[in-house]
Amino acid sequence: MTAVPPKIRRALMLVNPNARRGSEAVEPIAKRLRFLGLDVVIERFESPEELAADIARRRHEVDMVIVCGGDGTMNAAAPAVIETGLPMGVIPMGTANDLARTLHIPESFLDAADIIAAGHTRTIDVGLVNGRPFFNVASIGLSAELANKLDKGTKRRWGKLGYAMTALKIASTVHPFSAEIISSSGTSKVKTLQVAVGNGRYYGGGTVVEADATIDDGTLDLYSLEARDVWQLVTMLGAFRRGTHGTWREVRTEKCIAFELRTAEPMDVNVDGDIITKTPAHFEIRPRAITVFVPESNSGA
Repeated sequence: MTAVPPKIRRALMLVNPNARRGSEAVEPIAKRLRFLGLDVVIERFESPEELAADIARRRHEVDMVIVCGGDGTMNAAAPAVIETGLPMGVIPMGTANDLARTLHIPESFLDAADIIAAGHTRTIDVGLVNGRPFFNVASIGLSAELANKLDKGTKRRWGKLGYAMTALKIASTVHPFSAEIISSSGTSKVKTLQVAVGNGRYYGGGTVVEADATIDDGTLDLYSLEARDVWQLVTMLGAFRRGTHGTWREVRTEKCIAFELRTAEPMDVNVDGDIITKTPAHFEIRPRAITVFVPESNSGA
């Protein structure tokens, strides 16, 4: 009897050449994956639209998609990954890498490659804001102002420190705004510095969305920061890092499968560091929409 050779898994590796970390490490990553038995094809893209088009174009040629980049790149890949049903591997090359942190994927490129090759998976939720998918958090107010003022040069040079430097610059100019939050529990009119809606567990480089939030719990977590000014936020930073900010009277929280957010004038919506839409904003959850490669200890197996 002739032995049947094992099936070679074919991988489309998509690389953001502008990623802050390690775009020069693409070939060593591909070499590691090939050594571990994957047939890797590398595609470099210049825009989110090109990224999604590459996945759609090669959907019948590959068994998986490997995305190299930051959280914005992961979000850009999401529509095509959802459409094709291909499992997604994550190589974290961004600044914050919050999706990777949520999935317990290490920042070491070769360790992340080993996780993909091992083949353990988990099916996770995706958030939608005005029909656009996101993995971590979408928000208006303070974080959107920060995203508008944080230039790529500062982000590339200083990394996470760049966020703090820019936040200090805008602190004196940010003021509360009026908004309506609509959910299954009713309508709330608020005066707030920020409204954020989370799908995953982490955002902003390791801040916790909510203490018990997971990326496959089938719900979204909202908070509204109803402090007098941004300086009051300084006293709450520890609670935000732990996800216990809902215990403060200045922070309104709610868990739901859909929210509507309205403002008097259109306001920018920051989605994992990128401004992609404006209010009015409709948020909803798409449960178990994407299969991702994760460490065995974090898999659904």
